[in-house]
Amino acid sequence: MNNLVDQFMDYLKVERGLAHNTVSAYGTDLVRLTGFLQKKQISPLDVSQDHIVEYLTSLRERLSHRSVARNISSTKQFFRFLVSEGYMKVSPARLLETPRLARHLPEFLSLEQVDLLLRQPDASTPAGKRDRAMLELLYATGLRVSELVGLRAVDLNLESGFVRTVGKGAKERLVPMGEKARVAVKEYLQEGRMRLLKDRTSPHLFLNFRGGSLTRQGFWKIIKKYAKAAGVKKTITPHSLRHSFASHLLEAGADLRSVQVMLGHSDISTTQIYTHVSRERLRALHESCHPRP
Repeated sequence: MNNLVDQFMDYLKVERGLAHNTVSAYGTDLVRLTGFLQKKQISPLDVSQDHIVEYLTSLRERLSHRSVARNISSTKQFFRFLVSEGYMKVSPARLLETPRLARHLPEFLSLEQVDLLLRQPDASTPAGKRDRAMLELLYATGLRVSELVGLRAVDLNLESGFVRTVGKGAKERLVPMGEKARVAVKEYLQEGRMRLLKDRTSPHLFLNFRGGSLTRQGFWKIIKKYAKAAGVKKTITPHSLRHSFASHLLEAGADLRSVQVMLGHSDISTTQIYTHVSRERLRALHESCHPRP
């Protein structure tokens, strides 16, 4: 079983080019499947449809609806891979249907809340310059937090005002950063980054106090600190600024396809959720302001 799983994981990484986090999620799901089959003393090549039903029933007793849906997808793709490689003739999971999940509207900030948040870092310190540059760049580009902390200094073109990033599926894209973000990043590079580096060298753009790359968890703590200082009551994550970036662009008249390209979505249906956000805000505005709501 472990050998088959390893082959499948290599297929996901090498042939399909999936991101590390996605491959890791598949691995977690298949550890559950492996444990179930070992407990039942069933070879993966002898799995029947009844075994799959029993396995998923056991998952529904202890996992959320969303987690079960992901496990169904992982199981289907694993056995489909075994069929394609000639290990099995028919997939025992071929008749499984992945349940449709309700899509939750993303949490975003108002323009006033974004402005308050971006004014919190103390730009007189190296760390403050870094934090302001990160917040400005995140809101200006809509990068994922993993993309933001993974940036290298060479990924910036401050002259033309673009940043190069590599997103999910190892797909590269160029995103405009805007003048305010460009100025904040330039100031950080000139006056903050070298003081954080001290006598060290690093290819990474955003650094911690030891001169190493700032982590996603580190940036999450930073943004929570500034949200509290700004008096923003709602729960803010690094993704909140990405959501705000997309929502504010669409509200200002940007076309959906352009926003899709900047966000790095492979499917425009993923971007369309932000049109629901805009409609919800319009409805709330109408109800609060119209004399006959």
